[in-house]
Amino acid sequence: MSLAPAQQAAIDDLISSTPVIRRLGDLFAAAGHELYLVGGSVRDVLLGHLVNDLDFTTSARPGQTEKLLKQVADHVWDVGREFGTITARVSDPAAPATADPADQPHEAEAGADRHWLIEVTTFRADAYRSDSRKPEVNFGDSIDDDLVRRDFTVNAMAIEVSDDHPTFVDPHGGLADLAARRLMTPFAPERSFSDDPLRMMRAARFASQLDFQPAGPVIAAMTSMADRIEIISAERVRDELSRLLLTAQPARGLDLLCTTGIADHVLPELPALRLEVDEHHRHKDVYQHSLIVLQQAIELEQARGHRPDLVNRLAALLHDVGKPSTRRFEDDGRVSFHHHDVVGAKLVRKRLKALRFSSEEVKAVSKLVELHLRFHGYSDGLTGENAGWTDSAVRRYVRDAGDQLEHLHILTRADCTTRNQRKATRLRRAYDDLEARIDDLFAREELNAMRPDLDGTQIMALLDLAPGPQVGRAYQHLLDLRIENGPLGEERATEELRRWWEQQES
Repeated sequence: MSLAPAQQAAIDDLISSTPVIRRLGDLFAAAGHELYLVGGSVRDVLLGHLVNDLDFTTSARPGQTEKLLKQVADHVWDVGREFGTITARVSDPAAPATADPADQPHEAEAGADRHWLIEVTTFRADAYRSDSRKPEVNFGDSIDDDLVRRDFTVNAMAIEVSDDHPTFVDPHGGLADLAARRLMTPFAPERSFSDDPLRMMRAARFASQLDFQPAGPVIAAMTSMADRIEIISAERVRDELSRLLLTAQPARGLDLLCTTGIADHVLPELPALRLEVDEHHRHKDVYQHSLIVLQQAIELEQARGHRPDLVNRLAALLHDVGKPSTRRFEDDGRVSFHHHDVVGAKLVRKRLKALRFSSEEVKAVSKLVELHLRFHGYSDGLTGENAGWTDSAVRRYVRDAGDQLEHLHILTRADCTTRNQRKATRLRRAYDDLEARIDDLFAREELNAMRPDLDGTQIMALLDLAPGPQVGRAYQHLLDLRIENGPLGEERATEELRRWWEQQES
């Protein structure tokens, strides 16, 4: 299949408007090496997407690549040398700067010289042993060796740039699959996924990221080989799951992981949400609800001016994982999930730790899961100004959310998936009211500095105490008063502290 005129024009435009490509091609050719623009860089150009980073493959070995890049790069990193990859940042002063620095992550400011992040990898011919968590790194001798080992045909296209006339290389029909928006492997999917089982998760990510449909043989291989994902390290699984979650519409890829059985091995709490059919429809489909909440959280994330946020998305996806183990059918015909917030927080902590997420991420996501029901009931008494909750209850809400307050705002709003428009409107207005009250209290009381009116040093001086648990109890008492009554002022706080202390001594 030949390039369409628009695709050929896109390639020509990329090479002509990006002097660094021609510069590197000439440099490697002069040293007797082949150099190809490859993989996602080629795919995205053919799809008409902006390319910010450039990936190359070469016949040069890593040491040779590093020496060549040092001749033209601002910085060179060799942290990927073991896998044949040398990374560099190369200035491209002839290229026009983008109008918005956010569109060009390697550009310091609008009007500055553009910088490219370059990755150059030696031709690869890797494979996994049946019992290995890491690939055996083998270097190949030709572009064909390299492309046949790539994950999907749409990523197995290349452009030779070490020749005066750039040549498009597509030995596995990637262009045809690109046109059909189809994910297929360069050779049999079973062989490809055996070489690197993480490619099965990558298929789910590309299904979401590119809006492509995996071919039938790919889905069949993912299903039959799902358990092979277990040889992949937790860190690599975590990174691929994170990339999937950070796409614009991750639900499609997540659903593919569940239907093929891969999620049973990497995130079993998600397919567990597909509870057996409730023939009386006494509760919503928890699995579909969770995917909808995730998408609504993404939309709110964008509407509120945030960048893609992993904590936000993990919390939205996993907020109801405690429901399967807490579901009860009551005598009156209702179904309940008592304490699924607390149970879910424990499950989330365990799973995210197993996947080697950072302690900060584990703490944040589990806190959000535990707090996601806190808002329920606020609107029950909402009949007038400041109805619903007392100021002290609002302060506790803010204190318990801590630095996750904005995430909690998004999760709570996203958790409304009812089709009852009257109920949806009531809940939205109730949360609008709560956020307004929080903003008002922030303005009046500096809630972001929710501390007692006296600090530990003052408490010890007033009560003549040495550091110890009694100081902690006194501090907590003053904090409770602060939450219940708002700022007391130093004088009144001192009176309250002395009164409390007298009661402790009696």
